[in-house]
Amino acid sequence: MSKHDAELRKKVETEIQEHKQTVEADTYRQNYHHMPPVGLMNDPNGFIQWKGTYHLFYQWMPFDTAHGAKYWGHFTSEDLVNWKQEDVALTPSDWYDEDGVYSGSAIVHDDQLHLFYTGNIEGESEPEVEYQCLAVSQDGLHFEKKGVIVETPKGYTGHFRDPKVWKEGDQWFMVVGAQTEDRQGKVVLFRSADLHTWEHVGPIAGSKVGKLGEFGYMWECPDVFELDGTDVLMVCPQGIEADGMDYANTYQSGYFIGQWDETGETFQHGDFRELDRGFEFYAPQTTRDEKGRRLLVGWMGVPDQYEQAHPTVEHGWVHCLTIPRELKWNGERIIQTPVPELAHMRGPVLMHSSITIENDQKAVRGVQGRSIELNLDFESLEDMFAIELFQYASLSYKDHVVTLSRPHLEDLSKTEFRRVKLDEGLKNLRLFIDQSSLEIFINGGEEVFTSRIYPQAEEEHILFTSLGSTTFSVEKWELKGYEFS
Repeated sequence: MSKHDAELRKKVETEIQEHKQTVEADTYRQNYHHMPPVGLMNDPNGFIQWKGTYHLFYQWMPFDTAHGAKYWGHFTSEDLVNWKQEDVALTPSDWYDEDGVYSGSAIVHDDQLHLFYTGNIEGESEPEVEYQCLAVSQDGLHFEKKGVIVETPKGYTGHFRDPKVWKEGDQWFMVVGAQTEDRQGKVVLFRSADLHTWEHVGPIAGSKVGKLGEFGYMWECPDVFELDGTDVLMVCPQGIEADGMDYANTYQSGYFIGQWDETGETFQHGDFRELDRGFEFYAPQTTRDEKGRRLLVGWMGVPDQYEQAHPTVEHGWVHCLTIPRELKWNGERIIQTPVPELAHMRGPVLMHSSITIENDQKAVRGVQGRSIELNLDFESLEDMFAIELFQYASLSYKDHVVTLSRPHLEDLSKTEFRRVKLDEGLKNLRLFIDQSSLEIFINGGEEVFTSRIYPQAEEEHILFTSLGSTTFSVEKWELKGYEFS
């Protein structure tokens, strides 16, 4: 550890302790979501299971609730329910990452944990240069930086980041999110035999690549993986205009289904599909765990989308991560479901069967609370159904369209909406509600809405509304929350 690295780590610990009381006094601190001890959290990084332990790193600015020279924070868990906040994994301590240790991924090789990340050097208005870098660990807790392994090829701007690495046969591959000099977003491929020397192959997807027309000026956080026999490119394109119900956030997160050809090093794909329809979801990262599952964690935030309007800023912190989700392919789309381990957070179940509401709004006995899981199964639904949460947010369904609404974070006198049209009718809703977040899984995870919510601290009421007649059953569990140590 260099002297500068040690100094930065000491500053982080001092910052945590100085703001600990203020941060923890915030009524919007959550029970079962990963949050920063202080400051700003964004992208999940280096998500991996190694020797039975899940490692979840994250982008972290400890000294401000705005973006800046990022660190890699670090959580570990044996079961995805009980988590430990580890010491800082990486600091911006070297010439190639002094303005930020930016996002990346993790792999295991030669019984060592390898972290690939972007070292950021800022220019006046955008990155002057971004390097792809490597750090290696023997124990998963202490990391030795190996320096720069990939420099930006000709033809690209300083926006060149977020390496994701995987292995096919005896070859390692890396995709990087990029922007060309003519301001087109791309996913750029590299290959290596030893993880240290990388050959630039070229773009495998992007705006104006293949059959895709103009589709954004920068592509972030690429992730290539196989899911139930289908090849997936997950990516976050920036610069897509809203189109009806689609692309409503400032920046988008989604995926292409296609065919990855490791021999030809190409990715032929179909149309882009959004992963999440809520207000706050970005930079998802996946890993394949030791059970063979493809797991995902996302950032419950969006860059440049009224981040300073979140009321948690007043308490010295902002943003969180989603719950871990398992991904499956149903032949038409990616299905997202909460990992089954989360059931260990449940208290006793409260059940109500065959509740019928007709042209009325009602509470259901015992169905309330701010750290809960709800499961609703619909037997019949004639016209419109809605759930009002804490006199703040509303989820409604009518004519195959699901709508989530809440007060606009920058102007509470206005209401903002996110919508999606279902292929079939509404059959099931599963809600994970925390103190200031909402994750809604529709029809078994065919569609998902992820959002932050900021009701009054003491408000716990949930109301159900039906125009026409709706009959449904509901299960409710209090969730004890993650145990952080």
